[in-house]
Amino acid sequence: MKTALVTGASSGIGADAAKHLAARGYQVILVARGQTLLQKVAQQIGSNAIAEACDASSGEKVLALAERVRQAYGVPDVIVNCAGAGEMKRIEDTSPDEALLMAKAPYLAAFNVTHAFMRDMLRRRSGIIIHINSPASIMPWPSSVGYAAARWALRGLHESLRQDLSGTGVRSCHVVFATVDSPYFEHNPGAQERIPKIAKTVRTLSTDECGRVISEVAENPKSQFIYPFMLRLYYWIYLVLPALVLWLLRVTGHRRT
Repeated sequence: MKTALVTGASSGIGADAAKHLAARGYQVILVARGQTLLQKVAQQIGSNAIAEACDASSGEKVLALAERVRQAYGVPDVIVNCAGAGEMKRIEDTSPDEALLMAKAPYLAAFNVTHAFMRDMLRRRSGIIIHINSPASIMPWPSSVGYAAARWALRGLHESLRQDLSGTGVRSCHVVFATVDSPYFEHNPGAQERIPKIAKTVRTLSTDECGRVISEVAENPKSQFIYPFMLRLYYWIYLVLPALVLWLLRVTGHRRT
């Protein structure tokens, strides 16, 4: 049985990714800070799920987690870096402590988990690492400095890994989703209003659909997968006419009052 480790697995995209991976026959290791919510997800999945509470932004705690996972389940075949947080604000409204929290998840969490298992994957010459990211990692919009910068860091991790992993048998995958109907907006009041109006031309995704896509990428890895098609179309336009796309994001985005 293949093994997948999923961070941010207590709710939202991470939980549904774990469910879809389990349905494909993976043993899934669910990682998030809260044990209670993790246990609920594990119970929904069944015997193929293991709950491992851990703050992935702590390198020391992740190394301890990795040792437990190695001893009990072996080295994961797939890692899904799905932990993420952060409010959408302008820099003058973002405290240094808030900026640090946004850097911890997604970027540091993904770095720590990937680091903890990388030597094992390289020795085995196989492994798939999937980073779940936002369109802000490519095309930032107004009032999202800390949020976007942390997601650019995550994309930088992926792009740098691609260089180092060429020819090793280990793959880094960057998956970018459009707006998702997830608990994120409940936990971050006001964030919905800061999404540029042009985003309404791209359909909102369910966490279940995102989980299915992640499980498909685990089976057929892609260096970068932008979903759905309309978001991919905007990305292609951005590659050709970046100034136009950035202008559209500005004029349809959150204005100063």
